[in-house]
Amino acid sequence: PRYLAAFDAIDADPNQRLIAAELDGRVIGTMQLSFLPGLSFIGSWRGLIEAVRIAADLRGQRLGEQMILWAVEQCRARDCKLVQLTSSATRTAAHRFYARLGFVQSHVGMKLHLRD
Repeated sequence: PRYLAAFDAIDADPNQRLIAAELDGRVIGTMQLSFLPGLSFIGSWRGLIEAVRIAADLRGQRLGEQMILWAVEQCRARDCKLVQLTSSATRTAAHRFYARLGFVQSHVGMKLHLRD
């Protein structure tokens, strides 16, 4: 039920996109792309990339790169000032991947879990 409610909320919000990359009728990658208004940078919008997943058997074929670059272009088209993402501190290979695409580690993120 939570997933269904989340899908409905995302679908109803024009600033949210759920992306499914497809190859030969098979979903091979997914991500969530959000467009956020903000007060930083004189009221600029930003793009937020989350939940990037690529089919395990297709990793290493630059599909993730294509998806991220596509998302960056979507943010440019929406006149976002920047694109941001987070990655678990333990995922060092992912950090290298994002750095290769031009992302820089600029902030320290923190979370406070409110429920299970």
